[in-house]
Amino acid sequence: MIGAVLAGGRGRRFGGDKLLYKINGRPLILYTIERLETARRIDEIILVASKDNAEKLERLGYRVVVDELLIGPMGGVYTALSLGDAFVVAGDMPLLVPEFIDYIIEEFKNSGKIACVPRWENGYLEPLHAAYSRAFREILEEKIKTGNYALNRAIREANPCYLPIESLPGEWRESFFNVNTREDLGRIQKG
Repeated sequence: MIGAVLAGGRGRRFGGDKLLYKINGRPLILYTIERLETARRIDEIILVASKDNAEKLERLGYRVVVDELLIGPMGGVYTALSLGDAFVVAGDMPLLVPEFIDYIIEEFKNSGKIACVPRWENGYLEPLHAAYSRAFREILEEKIKTGNYALNRAIREANPCYLPIESLPGEWRESFFNVNTREDLGRIQKG
């Protein structure tokens, strides 16, 4: 199982490239990668980058795959799945919970479904904290051809395995935390 870290965003709300912003002397994205690496069911880490930031990210020492589509998260997932089944996260999720990642991957493998996605009671999905099979790429390709880049819609139409978040351990929810603004950095700096 590939651990794919999406690293193509522009960080508009943050005001610059937040993934390389240093917290306690280390780039934000390294916090995400290190947590992902400690999940037992992840075999390899890849970074999915835009052409603009690929070179900078390569300096971190991980394999970087360039998302040529630049259509948002769907393009990143599509690019990651070209290499095989993947657990996909956003690069700005520094509080990932490795046990939760392992749980999702186990559920994904046991379900035999094309995707396994955490879902809140209100129907909201966590598509950037989910496992996808390489076969899901075909569904994404059809959506991309028609100009429909809504990842959530593609997931819903794929008959995925949903994991009801409210029935899971409460401490796992911090795994969904992502950095959007500089104020959000305080949660990491404390740790």
